[in-house]
Amino acid sequence: MVTAFIALGANLGDAVAAIRQAVVCLNALPLSVVKKTSSLYKTAPLETLPGHAPGGDYINAVLEMQTQLPAPMLLHSMQQIERAAGRERPHSNAPRTLDLDLLLYGDGRIDSAQLTVPHPRMWQRAFVLVPLSEIAPERVGTAQLGAVKNQQIERVER
Repeated sequence: MVTAFIALGANLGDAVAAIRQAVVCLNALPLSVVKKTSSLYKTAPLETLPGHAPGGDYINAVLEMQTQLPAPMLLHSMQQIERAAGRERPHSNAPRTLDLDLLLYGDGRIDSAQLTVPHPRMWQRAFVLVPLSEIAPERVGTAQLGAVKNQQIERVER
């Protein structure tokens, strides 16, 4: 079994329901079980592209799971869950019904055209680091949290 950490986010439709349903779907994957899920957090979108409506605030969380799925298969399963939730990708950083990002896969490093682990921008994002530190404080250092302390994030539900 490998310990994987997945970031969940949504800002279209019923974001809270989408996050909850994604946790259920991830827990139902073969050879996998969700061990911990962070509180839900609200954050503003990182950026709005010119000419595009921003969508609302995001609801974010991070979960820890144990899995025997190889990382590419886990990623494929995550993308299927996103599609089932109505995820579209019209442009980079578009508002979304569900976004699942594989943050960490054991202590492994993966650098392929499809997948980079650890997630390359996770250390720059409070909406990843704060919920991750809640469920796995040993994975996030004080300096890393300090680097994102000016990003607004609000716990909305335990």
